[in-house]
Amino acid sequence: MTGVNQDKDRVVILGGGVIGLCTAYYALKRGLRVTVVQREEEGGDNCSMGNAGMIVPSHFIPLAAPGMIPKGLRWMFNRESPFYVRPRLDSALIRWAWLFHRSSTDRHVAASRELLRDLNLESRRLFVELGGDDDFGMEQRGMLMLCKSAKGLEEEAAVAEAAREIGIDAEVLDAAGVARLDPSVTMDLAGAVHFPQDCHLDPARFMRSMRRRVADLGGELVSGIEIESVEMSQGKVAALAGGGHRFSGGQFVFAGGSWTPGLLRQLGLKLPLQAGKGYSLTLSGPPELPRCCSIFVEAKVAVTPMGGRLRFAGTMEVGGLDLSVDPARVRGIVKSVNSYFPKFNESDFEGVQPWAGLRPVSPDGIPYLGKVPGVENAIAATGHAMMGLSLGPVTGSLATGLLTGDVPFRSIEAMAPGRFS
Repeated sequence: MTGVNQDKDRVVILGGGVIGLCTAYYALKRGLRVTVVQREEEGGDNCSMGNAGMIVPSHFIPLAAPGMIPKGLRWMFNRESPFYVRPRLDSALIRWAWLFHRSSTDRHVAASRELLRDLNLESRRLFVELGGDDDFGMEQRGMLMLCKSAKGLEEEAAVAEAAREIGIDAEVLDAAGVARLDPSVTMDLAGAVHFPQDCHLDPARFMRSMRRRVADLGGELVSGIEIESVEMSQGKVAALAGGGHRFSGGQFVFAGGSWTPGLLRQLGLKLPLQAGKGYSLTLSGPPELPRCCSIFVEAKVAVTPMGGRLRFAGTMEVGGLDLSVDPARVRGIVKSVNSYFPKFNESDFEGVQPWAGLRPVSPDGIPYLGKVPGVENAIAATGHAMMGLSLGPVTGSLATGLLTGDVPFRSIEAMAPGRFS
């Protein structure tokens, strides 16, 4: 077994996705030595590459919210619906589902919305700062919640009112107002809510930018190695091992997305987390190209322009660590498009290769970020669900603060990895 970086002051980061790379970048900026170890080969795909690429201060309501349970139960019997749980006897899934149910309350939403607001706004600020040094396709044009029905618009208008209560800009528009805001695409809608502080970017370009920054700052990027075991010594993590390699260091950040819980169990932490598979399809020559990113409210499909391309992303399929593509789930996305964008047809998607990625989903809709209980040199950073890209920079900055002992810009106690222990 080969040894790598036997330096007690070195930080070893497990995971080369957006959370791992942002943590590496900010740690290197603070003068720490960093090694990033990722499962995929260099340039390989992960959950950070094919997503919708949105930066979303508008997403201040956690996934675990009132109404989600009955809505999910209705959806899960339709393979083409936005949400599906693959039935299986699994104690971890049962525990996660119970905790999700317990968290889906008005009280939880009220307690969480300012945390999610602050995290997303700070992350947006950091994205703007990063974009000043490198062009990764970031556009500050806001995001539209596109409502097909009057009922959908009424519900989103209530969300807009709640957003304004906590200082997030939101404007309710009728169909004519939406057309004026983005005349480059034909839409069939009741109306929309515009969140002007939201942004979008090309996630693959952002990931390449972050890898380049980490390498330029002297960080070590090791690809194509799956970590299998955690070595402990005197109550601390001593090294991560796998694939005939051993990575030792003084501090460790577990940012392996949906694969994180398996290793944290070796540290005595049973982290409630499920992999929520999402899909995307990217049209290289769409019939029309909107200026703003958007979400089809009723269909739960995200739409993002990326240069001359247009990406459609959606679904939440809870089914374990499985990256296979379910054609029914993809059909659900494709079928929704013409309903909102009438100039688009299902034939536009012929030959388009669907992408799939596994989002790490916590049961209360709040990411995990903090010290692993009982292990002073281990930090967990995962569970961001659909906000992984949006919260990448702020998570990396806060994780670096945990490494250096800095006081965070706001309390993150609600994100503690041991909160369900």
